[in-house]
Amino acid sequence: MNTTMPLRAVRFTVSYALLRAAADVADHWIQTDYQASTKGQHDHAEGQSSAAGRRACAAHVASYTATQAAVLLAGTRLLGVRLRPVPVVAALAVSAVTHYVADRREPLRRLADETGKGRFVRLADHGLNGGYLLDQAWHHGWETAAALIAAA
Repeated sequence: MNTTMPLRAVRFTVSYALLRAAADVADHWIQTDYQASTKGQHDHAEGQSSAAGRRACAAHVASYTATQAAVLLAGTRLLGVRLRPVPVVAALAVSAVTHYVADRREPLRRLADETGKGRFVRLADHGLNGGYLLDQAWHHGWETAAALIAAA
């Protein structure tokens, strides 16, 4: 029996670990208070997204993606794992776009409503925050997809 892990599996494992760690740092340490409190703003009366909310979310996603890129580059170099540039760029794009969608808040709330998770996404008592938990689950799922792309 071959006991060596296939190279693609190594690249996936390393990519996922680095992307996930970088995401937590970017979301909780790099993101500014202003970005966190403004990125989900919408002008509900007109149904249009507020410009301030879009700008704050875009700025957060830019620093988030830069953090993921830096950690992925440094970590893979340190570990001697070679990733190809095109899949890495594609992986970072998937992570960035899906992060922006979730952090604008309304798309994730609508998805939660449509899938029967409306009460959960709005839960903010008993020590739970349903919106945050669904947000993080969304990010983890897409980071897994991004890691699979990076490992290609």
